[in-house]
Amino acid sequence: MSSSDSASPTGVPETPATAAVTPTPAGERQARDEQNWAHPVGRLAVPSEVAKVGYNVAGRRLTGPQQGFGRLWQRTYSVDLGSDVTPQELVADWRAHFGDFWPAGGVFYGGLTGIQPGSVAALRVGGSHGPKVATGVFVLYADDESFSFLTPEGHMFAGMITFSAETTATGTRAVIRILIRPNDPLWELAWPVARRKEDVFWSGTLKNLAASRGVLDAAVCEQTECLDRRRIWGNWRNLRYNAAIRSAVHPLTGARRGEQRAGEPHTASSP
Repeated sequence: MSSSDSASPTGVPETPATAAVTPTPAGERQARDEQNWAHPVGRLAVPSEVAKVGYNVAGRRLTGPQQGFGRLWQRTYSVDLGSDVTPQELVADWRAHFGDFWPAGGVFYGGLTGIQPGSVAALRVGGSHGPKVATGVFVLYADDESFSFLTPEGHMFAGMITFSAETTATGTRAVIRILIRPNDPLWELAWPVARRKEDVFWSGTLKNLAASRGVLDAAVCEQTECLDRRRIWGNWRNLRYNAAIRSAVHPLTGARRGEQRAGEPHTASSP
């Protein structure tokens, strides 16, 4: 056997032709994938730099679709960006400037660590006028071509949302995939309005993302499918964490919280 025909980790002689298709050893692939997944958490801790707006997230548990109340929906938004950007370049930019691509009415507080597996972000969403809902997300997964969020208790929806970039015949496509149930009976009642707002919000996000890459007047494709029309009635108690209700009450209780802090004994700092 010549030096150019040395054995690969799979036992197949590695040549320039086979080197490109030799699969990554399972152990190496598993170690790499583990770095992209968040470690299991019981209750969420909010970074100190976003604690002021993370009051509806701190101490909450994560919710998947089975922890929600309403019907189960799968929604997909996508936009083609051409061949001037690779999926890896797009996702790197998306992760670094995630909130900058949001339309007016939403603010994303990513914290100092940014979008990394296991990080917690706070956010405010709502119309340009009137009160905003304070909630947040947990970064479940992140790699070079995608990243996924899970929602906390009280969020509008229980489930997962994934942002990714794919290679197509015409270049790169940005995709948002959402698998959710409205979190409680009130959010289920609000679904017809919330659905339209989600269309405006995520379509606007993808249009802003496309415009940042020079693709103006981008056409966003949207698909919606109801996967389960049943309500999970046992989860009606999710109402106690409803972020809209708690966001409305929070300013009203601010004076009381200030009074409580003022009445706390002062502890002198060490010299």
